[in-house]
Amino acid sequence: MPARQHRRSQAPAASDGLLCHRTRIVAYPRRAAANLEGSPTMSERLTEGDPAPDFTLSDADGKPVSLADYRGRKVIVYFYPAASTPGCTKQACDFRDNLAELGDAGLDVVGISPDKPAKLARFRDAEGLTFPLLSDPERETLQAWGAFGEKKMYGKTVTGVIRSTFLVDEEGKIEKAMYNVRATGHVAKLRKDLAV
Repeated sequence: MPARQHRRSQAPAASDGLLCHRTRIVAYPRRAAANLEGSPTMSERLTEGDPAPDFTLSDADGKPVSLADYRGRKVIVYFYPAASTPGCTKQACDFRDNLAELGDAGLDVVGISPDKPAKLARFRDAEGLTFPLLSDPERETLQAWGAFGEKKMYGKTVTGVIRSTFLVDEEGKIEKAMYNVRATGHVAKLRKDLAV
């Protein structure tokens, strides 16, 4: 008689990949996360002097926005996990509240997340955000910038958006690359680092 096979009923092991959505953690086997179309476990990180990977993404109104649109100006490109979540809202509102000072220093701001344009529009309107929020649902731009992959969250290794901020110079090169930034206090630290 063959041995009985037991169905796994407990929570997934720490070796499983986890993807987080809002405040609920949803478990996916690591192989499933790695098999997402073009989704590596860890994307390569950018450093100072690297050419910034170009992108053309839809904004909250569904209009295309390209990094090339900012050529000739410095632009802060920041990546965040999800619109309308506490940390991402805090970070976006900090950028909003410092936009005048950043603009006076010749800096534009662009936020990118995997959210669809409709969700970005609700987020923009609810928080009074006046800088572009771009949609990368396929996570191609996130991966190209090294802002998607494995990270630590609540002591576990998970796969998802790595909160990151970049300063891109007038010629489209990375002037500053910051990975795993904290949502709270990040804009103040960025302004201090940039002497703005």
